[in-house]
Amino acid sequence: MERRKVNSSKIRSVGYDERARVLEVEHSDGSVYQYSGVSAEVHRRMMAAPTIASFYQDRVEEDFSRKRVR
Repeated sequence: MERRKVNSSKIRSVGYDERARVLEVEHSDGSVYQYSGVSAEVHRRMMAAPTIASFYQDRVEEDFSRKRVR
């Protein structure tokens, strides 16, 4: 999955596969997690949020199942 760099001190890049409803987040430490069942609306709102890391912590990290891919 292709990720797009974001302006955040805690998150390096974010990718999204709309068909599979999978959000991929690369953290500043190099770890990468995939979250399943994420809607396109949640992805859109995350990318438009004033603070991506805060949105991620509040609306993604604990609300969706995840697996570490790196």
